[in-house]
Amino acid sequence: MNQDFSIVSLVLHASFVVQLVMAGLLLVSLASWTVIFGKLFGLKKVRAVNEEFEREFWAGKNLNDLYNDAGRRAEGAPMERIFASGMREFLKLRERRVTDGGQLLDGSRRAMRASFQRELDVVEANLSFLATVGSVSPYVGLFGTVWGIMHAFVGLANLQQVSLATVAPGIAEALVATAIGLFAAIPAVIAYNRFARDIDRIAIQMETFIEEFSNILQRNASQPVSPQVTQPAPLR
Repeated sequence: MNQDFSIVSLVLHASFVVQLVMAGLLLVSLASWTVIFGKLFGLKKVRAVNEEFEREFWAGKNLNDLYNDAGRRAEGAPMERIFASGMREFLKLRERRVTDGGQLLDGSRRAMRASFQRELDVVEANLSFLATVGSVSPYVGLFGTVWGIMHAFVGLANLQQVSLATVAPGIAEALVATAIGLFAAIPAVIAYNRFARDIDRIAIQMETFIEEFSNILQRNASQPVSPQVTQPAPLR
């Protein structure tokens, strides 16, 4: 008798526990693909708006104008929000007549580092989910396979004659769970590595900006107290 070994047939004839494992893995795979596409477009947008703000920043525009523009935008670049945090703290300390350059710079840097960490947390959102899917899914699939094989051998215990034809369907049904587990895990692992590398580049770009902007604030901190903070000649 010919056996139907199509994927659909194997899934339908699997035991309830194995079917439950397969359904869970498919849902997790769907969720991971949703995260992958969302993160792909999200990181692309972050890179674009950061580069746009950085070009505007180094174009020689007055820093006070940039700060005012940042306050009027509902949604700006992460780098722009870091800049606004540093400028806000710098101007507040200037309004309090703080003249110590080190205190001005330290306050601004702390504000920018706090803003940087908040922005990095947003950029890294759902990245841990992909890592979890990539590491756990194969084991969940393996659990389904072990359970399916165990169920198949329990069913064969009552048979007097056992051949490969009677064993193969049960084992094939069980192995589908491992295949689905790998199907969920492999894209998640690849995407996690890709996004982790892209996020590291974004983080380095923002940290570099913090250092460069801190140098500008340091030069302004040594000037007399004034409501205006000037931007030096463009460095790029």
